[in-house]
Amino acid sequence: MTDDISDIQPEHRDPGHHHPGNGDTGEKPVVGGAAEGGAVPVDLGPAMRGVAALLDGVTDTLLSARTPCAEYPVAALLDHLMDLTVAFQHAVRKAEWIPRGSGGAKPAPPGAPRASADRLDPRWRELLPRQLDELAAAWRDPAAWVGTAEAGGVTMPAEAMGIVALDEVLVHGWDLARATGQPYEPDRGSVEAVFGMLEETASAEGVAGMFGPAVTVPDDAPLWDRALGLVGRDPSWTP
Repeated sequence: MTDDISDIQPEHRDPGHHHPGNGDTGEKPVVGGAAEGGAVPVDLGPAMRGVAALLDGVTDTLLSARTPCAEYPVAALLDHLMDLTVAFQHAVRKAEWIPRGSGGAKPAPPGAPRASADRLDPRWRELLPRQLDELAAAWRDPAAWVGTAEAGGVTMPAEAMGIVALDEVLVHGWDLARATGQPYEPDRGSVEAVFGMLEETASAEGVAGMFGPAVTVPDDAPLWDRALGLVGRDPSWTP
């Protein structure tokens, strides 16, 4: 995506996981309705834990490594994750989030600082795991999935915003894993949830502000590989 749900929407525009080997049947997954009987469509916890588990494998020497997001080395990708894990918590609370470096403007004006290695908080190893946990906890509230939600200047149904938040972290987890040479196997429930959304929104031409042009992936490929293709990632990407 671009840096535009406005700097927190998925950075999927640039091409670039280990697939889950999930026995995909080729059928379109169904994501449950929000807040019916106190349930939520999907628990973000497994995806957040999967990304947090990668962080110990990110040594200082890897911070300058390239990632599937062509504009971002590893340090900038981590900075982006630092921001989006806060922004999507604000979306749950229906509260305004002011991006760092925006001068108080909402959304950030053109030319405001984007995610970068220079902006990465030196405490990221301590803060990011906590923010991932807090993001998952926020979206476990059935009320979070009801009504509308706003993030980065974009307003959409809250149920869709929750899946966008999941997609953001899930795909950037793959980016981080590939860039740092670590295994990464998203859980089946998360993959199904984001694939259902992507099938409805992604296109061969790309979606401005969200996804780049889809990368062709065989129909019989694992579901996660097909999801990566829909957001413009090449599942075979290597540094």
